[in-house]
Amino acid sequence: MRIDLSTLEDKTFIWLVIAISLAFAWILWPFYGAVLWGTVLAIVFAPLYRRFCASMRPTLAALATVAVIVLIVILPSTLVMASLVREASSVYAMFKSGEVNLAGSFQHVLDALPAWAVGLLDRFGLTDLAGIQEVLSAVLGRASQLIATQALNVGQATFELVVRLFVMLYLLFFLIRDGDQLFKVIKDAVPLRAEQQRVIFSKFATVVRATVKGTIVVAILQGALGGLMFWFLGIRAALLWAALMALLSLLPAVGAALVWFPVALYLLATGAVWQGLVLIAFGVLVIGLVDNLLRPILVGTDIKMPDYVVLLSTLGGIEIFGMNGIVLGPLIAAMFMVVWDILSASRRAQDRKASR
Repeated sequence: MRIDLSTLEDKTFIWLVIAISLAFAWILWPFYGAVLWGTVLAIVFAPLYRRFCASMRPTLAALATVAVIVLIVILPSTLVMASLVREASSVYAMFKSGEVNLAGSFQHVLDALPAWAVGLLDRFGLTDLAGIQEVLSAVLGRASQLIATQALNVGQATFELVVRLFVMLYLLFFLIRDGDQLFKVIKDAVPLRAEQQRVIFSKFATVVRATVKGTIVVAILQGALGGLMFWFLGIRAALLWAALMALLSLLPAVGAALVWFPVALYLLATGAVWQGLVLIAFGVLVIGLVDNLLRPILVGTDIKMPDYVVLLSTLGGIEIFGMNGIVLGPLIAAMFMVVWDILSASRRAQDRKASR
């Protein structure tokens, strides 16, 4: 059936398609995180599924792929998150009991600094211990409220989290097994030229793989290396610091150095000279080089986005979508650049035709 947009009936049908599509998206919205990560994992592990298909039937290959994902992604993530919650609760208890005195530690650092450094800090009002103590008290008060609220939410939402995990794994199985057929249906239905479809769909898959392999994997590795060094140096809450370094490693240009470098300076200022020097050397030579060495290997040269675009899109994505924005932010930015490149190429082609 051919649709002619010049007729009232076909225009009405197009609006009906849009309305029903929006209604369907509205229905799925409560599970958009499960749908997003199911799609992401299906794209990333598609090569593994194809390898399994060489020796077993598609259904068994899809089940084997899902089992691998559960073993190497879901279970480790669950165990790490459980340990992280316990460690965060322990750190919070130490702050609340007064075992950790940030103001006293800060005074200790000030006493160890040279006079010119103290004068520089004094210019910016950073030596006012009373003010710093007040700020710290306010921050800890808000943190205690947040922790209490989140603990209550986690307790109430356990069933919801289990349901969403089940939905993701259930959807993941069918996306892996029937992904090629589903892709063909979407490709046939999208009203774009074949070349435009090829570029957009190819870029979509490339950005998803690059974000997971080149951003999330590198961030986890940097956080793990930093956490191991913190544990080796006897720094408290090494797992919590590792999680913070992994999170900050998602941001290009800043990264894990926002954590390990201030800690190294604190160690130097408090007399732990060899620990501080070891941490600086490890941070520069190991943690800092992981991104430069591994990212090109894992990502390749297929995706080219300036660092400032990656930084802004990641931060904006996290702000709007939460942790799902780690993928959605760079993906939307990449799609934005692709469609404008296609538009520019089309305009240039039209201009060349007009000039002949």
